Amino acid sequence: MSHSKDYFIVSLIGLAFGLFLIPVLANIKLPFLTLTTASAALLTIFFVAFANFALWVAFLIGNKIPVILQFAKFAAVGAFSTLFAFGILNILIAVTRITSGVGYSGFIGLAFICAKTCRDFCNRYWTFSSANSASTGEFGKFLSVSMVGFALNVGVASFVVNVVSHPAVFTPERWANIGALSATALSLVWNFLGYKFFVFKK
Repeated sequence: MSHSKDYFIVSLIGLAFGLFLIPVLANIKLPFLTLTTASAALLTIFFVAFANFALWVAFLIGNKIPVILQFAKFAAVGAFSTLFAFGILNILIAVTRITSGVGYSGFIGLAFICAKTCRDFCNRYWTFSSANSASTGEFGKFLSVSMVGFALNVGVASFVVNVVSHPAVFTPERWANIGALSATALSLVWNFLGYKFFVFKK
């Protein structure tokens, strides 16, 4: 069976990952990385290559443990949608200079909704191969998982940024991204379990 379609899709995901990483790096200004056109291009090429390598490994392991391949696809889609959300978040922070408070929570919510729209489409048709139209029951399950994921994402990120005191070594922009990253890690696990065993259960 040919896997060319999967490799093509994962190559696009790696490309998008690299491109959406650029506004994040430009905003947080890591001291050990100078962002130039050349370094941005190299990062993008690296992520395309890494995505293909990771999928190849997932295919090898997936021959013995099928769920590994499915989770690898889910993780690839999640990586893309995460950087999409982080890109939106950092563009909004760069434009408004808002890194905390209600404004930050609003940014997190907006970024979550935009990224989730893309992520859910990819997961339905690629990760879980559910090409059929959603039934009323499936939509209700999907909405339930999504609402809990949204609450976890906004709640955790807002708690980290607005309640937890950030160390002096972190700039407000970096701490805003750490809050978003903390929320993303938790919601990734919740979304996979919810989609796998609740929404797209066969």
